[in-house]
Amino acid sequence: MNINAWALALHALAAVIWIGGMFFAYIALRPVAAALLEPPLRLPLWARTLARFFPWVWAAVIALPAAGYLLAERLYGGLAGAPVHIHLMQGMGWVMIALFAYAYFFPYRHLQAAVAAEDWPAGGAALARIRRLVGINLILGLIVAAVATGGRYA
Repeated sequence: MNINAWALALHALAAVIWIGGMFFAYIALRPVAAALLEPPLRLPLWARTLARFFPWVWAAVIALPAAGYLLAERLYGGLAGAPVHIHLMQGMGWVMIALFAYAYFFPYRHLQAAVAAEDWPAGGAALARIRRLVGINLILGLIVAAVATGGRYA
């Protein structure tokens, strides 16, 4: 495989891991955890689940732009020559990265502290903020995936 194929594979895998993880967490795990578990069990579950998922998101946050910009340079001679769907993907991707960074450094840190202190109301509030941010990022991620895959045919 050439460098373009490797970069595209890395880009796609990073997107699948991040978007797929959000989809699973938001659509499958969240409603079941909320229905079956009280806060003293539900909040540590989320804190530990996110502790395992977020390093993968950080890897995606690094891999996606790195591979994307490499591909833009090799395929289009840089972003100036890239089609509109690449610019849309890039712009929405940076919004997603900013939302994730905010979620990680603020509500996620508050969730961890609340769980450690067994402060369930504060943990619930932090988890609610994370849930909203993940919901927004999931919608953006699905749009980015549609734009990225269908954009070249528009």
